Amino acid sequence: MRDIYRVNLFRSRGFERRKCPRCGRLFWTLDPERTTCGDTPCDEYTFIGNPPTKRRYSLAEMERTFLKFFERHGHKIIKRYPVVSRWRDDIFLTIASIANFQPWVTSGLVPPPANPLVVSQPSIRLKDIDNVGRSGRHLTLFFMGGHHAFNSRRQKIYWTDETVEFCHQFLTDELGIKPEEISYVQDIWEGGGNAGEDFEVIVRGLEVATLVFMHYAGEGGNYRPLPLKIVDTGYGMERLTWLSQGSPSSYEAIFAPMIEHLSRLAGVKMPPTELLQENSRLAGLIDIEGGRELKQLRAKVAERMKMSVEEVDSLLSPLESIYAVADHLRCLAFMFGDGITPSNVREGYLSRLVLRRTLDLIRGLNIQQPLSELMAFCLETLYGQFPELKERSSYILEVVELEEQRYRDAIARGSRLVERIAAELRARGEPLPPEKLTEFYDSHGLRPEVVKEVASKFGVRVDIPEDFDIRVAKSHSKSRHVPEQVVPVPAERLRGLPPTKLLYYQDQYLREFSARVLRVIDNYVVLDRTAFYPEGGGQPSDIGVLEARGVKVEVQNVVKSGDLILHQLQAGGLRPGERVVGRIDWERRRALMAHHTGTHIILGAARRVLGPHVWQQGAQKGAERSRLDISHHKRIETRDLQEIERLANEVVVQNRAVRVQWMNRNEAEQKYGFDLYQGGVVPGKLVRVVDIEGWNTQACAGTHFQRTGEVGLIKIIRTERIQDGIERLEFSVGEAALRHVQELESQLSSVAGILKVPPEKVTSAAQKLFEDWKAAQKEVERLSQRVAELMLAELRSRAKPLGRLRVIAEEVAGASSTELLKIGSALISADGSLVAILGSGNDLARIVVMAGAEAVKAGVDAGAIAAEAARVVGGGGGGRPELGQGGGPKVDLLAAALGRAKETCEKQLNL
Repeated sequence: MRDIYRVNLFRSRGFERRKCPRCGRLFWTLDPERTTCGDTPCDEYTFIGNPPTKRRYSLAEMERTFLKFFERHGHKIIKRYPVVSRWRDDIFLTIASIANFQPWVTSGLVPPPANPLVVSQPSIRLKDIDNVGRSGRHLTLFFMGGHHAFNSRRQKIYWTDETVEFCHQFLTDELGIKPEEISYVQDIWEGGGNAGEDFEVIVRGLEVATLVFMHYAGEGGNYRPLPLKIVDTGYGMERLTWLSQGSPSSYEAIFAPMIEHLSRLAGVKMPPTELLQENSRLAGLIDIEGGRELKQLRAKVAERMKMSVEEVDSLLSPLESIYAVADHLRCLAFMFGDGITPSNVREGYLSRLVLRRTLDLIRGLNIQQPLSELMAFCLETLYGQFPELKERSSYILEVVELEEQRYRDAIARGSRLVERIAAELRARGEPLPPEKLTEFYDSHGLRPEVVKEVASKFGVRVDIPEDFDIRVAKSHSKSRHVPEQVVPVPAERLRGLPPTKLLYYQDQYLREFSARVLRVIDNYVVLDRTAFYPEGGGQPSDIGVLEARGVKVEVQNVVKSGDLILHQLQAGGLRPGERVVGRIDWERRRALMAHHTGTHIILGAARRVLGPHVWQQGAQKGAERSRLDISHHKRIETRDLQEIERLANEVVVQNRAVRVQWMNRNEAEQKYGFDLYQGGVVPGKLVRVVDIEGWNTQACAGTHFQRTGEVGLIKIIRTERIQDGIERLEFSVGEAALRHVQELESQLSSVAGILKVPPEKVTSAAQKLFEDWKAAQKEVERLSQRVAELMLAELRSRAKPLGRLRVIAEEVAGASSTELLKIGSALISADGSLVAILGSGNDLARIVVMAGAEAVKAGVDAGAIAAEAARVVGGGGGGRPELGQGGGPKVDLLAAALGRAKETCEKQLNL
């Protein structure tokens, strides 16, 4: 069996394979003196202050150099994909360049957009977010340069020999790195359900590329061959830039203007270069995964620099926060620029995690500028290389500003909850359980640093896990698959049947058809062909009848199972092999078609009015009403809603063509972009594209009209915020919309009749009625206040001496508990020696006891008095010395209860 690692380059150039005595891995080198693999932590970084390239590169220059090199070597440069992976349903964020092609291309189902190709793909990984800023190399967003080749049995592009040769040429001929400086370390790579042997490419201690030869499916060593042999490479553009500059960390190489700006705002002085260099060298030797490793790093740096650990920490900690802020701002710029809306779910949750972490870091640095101003500065540094971010800048800045205010609001609300729990923990002498931190963040949006700050005021210990954000990000990074529709017929009972011919795609206006019964399974029937649309994509199934031998059987529901369509019948009676005539309920189908086409029209209007960040989050079509859920960062204003409705109806009047065609997936994506997947990810090599001329294009399996004019009137009925970041539009179209408008007009006429004004004057008449009502309410309040004053005077006149105190024990007819409390409060506020015992009885006996400050000092316990009185009326009560409440069902014993209350008070005073 051929040794896949023994490539032509190694044989022809005289590379030697050796085993690293520290990590045990095999590696290839030209350096006769090298005994270790060169990778960290086996070796230190030796490029810091001593770059091995022929010149310094900026990130933009490195990316351009990389892409042009591979273009010269026969690769087609393709545009970057979005950082939110709209074409996949298993992950939310694009984590590598190969993720662009999983699963459709890597499975062999769909050809690649070019072969071979090269791309510089912005990728987001949050699994190391807590290490960003500390290690010198970790980033939340990084650019992965990938050159890819997809080899099949019929087409050989290139494999191991050429891949290593390209890499070697790029590093040596293009960047000027000496061949003996490069180590190729053997390993096995897994990711996204695929696997293969790989080389990790190391230069002076820094891994700059990974060359994967992907030809397995599976993970954990349980592999099976893929139909393709895929070259999957990942070159770290930032790492190569860092290597070329030899700066103390990758952050100076990438974010220099941002770091300088943040340092000035925070009043942080840059530590000595020697300290920064030593810290990065040693950080490479220690895999920083938590507080213990960070302390270890600080101690080693302090030892080498002959400084105290405290001094090292005071110099590095603020700068590490600045590094992290610079990184996070760029990550957020791409997240929001590519259309993510912050929310509590999916990719929106992850964007909010990064944003709120950034806010906490800024707070810790005592930077007073709003986050939106910092983002504006960050964007200015990115526009030259990424002009698409300039087009989305207004949305990016608006979202950042809004989210900063929301976080302030969350802190104000949540702090009160933390205070309550902290008080309970202090009483028990317990620390805050670690799981509470996650609960506070997920349920109330409170970062652990805020929780610790609030709880510390109560003397409650809070230990924040060093990898808190890593844990949270990990738990929310995997997509939760929506369960597939349950097919009521077992798969084994459907075996051997040919695919159903889908007549509803050949002619969406077909109302009647003939077919042959292939199989009857309980009350389900499978035909050789059908015009009945099965439930899917938010569109309900058709209903109608099947007729054979003069017998009509109702079709109640239709579902899809693989390539088969199953018709659920109200009753039996059909036989295998016989011919049937199918008739769909056309009026219902027509209404559903109108609503489905209307959904696409409204979505196009919403994206034009609200912005391209709007993304369909769900839809349900009905014959009378439909709903469309869209991502949006705030409530939709009335004027925007009216404009959406106006544009939608304008498209209807324009009678635009609605074209439906099956397209190759790559062709469709290249022509229309990933907006195709507004309705969700669709499987397969071919996608069914519904294109409303010049307005909206989506991959969609539903039924549609041929022209927008057939939809008729579109009326948006209402909107609601169904969850954070998602707005629901409820609407009707066609005849259903007309009926809704007519019903509104009827209600308006009825209101006009009640007000005795013409319909056009209802608003002014209602306004006048409301003003009159408010005036009447004020008069009622004035009179009520006067009555209350008279009542209080009357009650005070009935106060009886009680030793050195005074007591009132009276029934206040018709008063509610709230009113009793108000009366009692007014009485004791005027006389601190008063005990007010008040009751009322309608459907329930209510008792309120209040004691003034002097009465409480004398020994009165209002809570105990209320409890004793409540027992008389068959209920319960209690409270504090100054206030007690109670009640019970025996209204007829209220007078006796008030008497008992007075007796109890006398006993308390030993009278």
